Amino acid sequence: MKRGKSSVTLGLIQTRCPVVPKDNLDKTIHRIEQAAGKGAQIICTQELFRSRYFCQTEDHENFKLAEKIPGPTTKRLQSVAKKLKVVIVASLFEQRAAGVYHNSAVVIDADGKLLGHYRKMHIPDDPSFQEKFYFTPGDTGFKAWDTRYARIGVLVCWDQWFPEAARLTAMQGAQILLYPTAIGWLQEEKEEFGEMQLESWETIQRSHAIANGCYVASVNRVGHEKRVGGDGIEFWGNSFVAGTSGEVLARASRNREQVLISKLDLDAIDETRTIWPFFRDRRIDSYGDLTKRMSD
Repeated sequence: MKRGKSSVTLGLIQTRCPVVPKDNLDKTIHRIEQAAGKGAQIICTQELFRSRYFCQTEDHENFKLAEKIPGPTTKRLQSVAKKLKVVIVASLFEQRAAGVYHNSAVVIDADGKLLGHYRKMHIPDDPSFQEKFYFTPGDTGFKAWDTRYARIGVLVCWDQWFPEAARLTAMQGAQILLYPTAIGWLQEEKEEFGEMQLESWETIQRSHAIANGCYVASVNRVGHEKRVGGDGIEFWGNSFVAGTSGEVLARASRNREQVLISKLDLDAIDETRTIWPFFRDRRIDSYGDLTKRMSD
């Protein structure tokens, strides 16, 4: 495809997580500064970047990790965004009210303005991913925001497996779908299922790029985070950016911290959608059953 006149540079922050939340915030801000120094204009953190992945166990003490939005982390990131003139998407543990918590992502524009936030809609409940104990399902709906550099949509981790979420966000004009993520291997499954799980994770997200003719970026953490009474999770990294035809434009390491940079041609979205006109040919008169659990 020919290069267009409209482009944006994306930065994904893939890190290990120390135990102390402040250390994670300081590290992430340092990485944001590095990404901006490499030309990134839109920068996204991994899921729940301020702490280790506490959802491996059910522990009421972990609710102390939550904060209000806007709150101290949001305000600090707003200052960083304004100083660096970058858009920041940051995944946070939100305390909405007494007893009501969300897995949320804030969108901060390049002037430091908080544009809004998205609350994770699909909440998993699997061994070592016990998120239903902590998070109320989101009620923001699927959203897209006009930022200084591009119109972006934000979804979070488990959302990335659902084509409906990607479609509804792309339908709002999102040029880039961003997925803050925390996913990895359980040690008892890795040998038999590990590569298949990783390939499935990447494939489903690349399919969203193809089906919607837009860019998809997923940013994961790395490192082995153990838990009491178990081996914990080995987070598999592999943060990546997929182009409008599903091609992988950039991929991070499986086990190293990395600031992943990728330049995106926004004009390619229109060009791709004229070649593969899925939006044009959708039979919206025939999709009513999608609102049912199953069609009996």
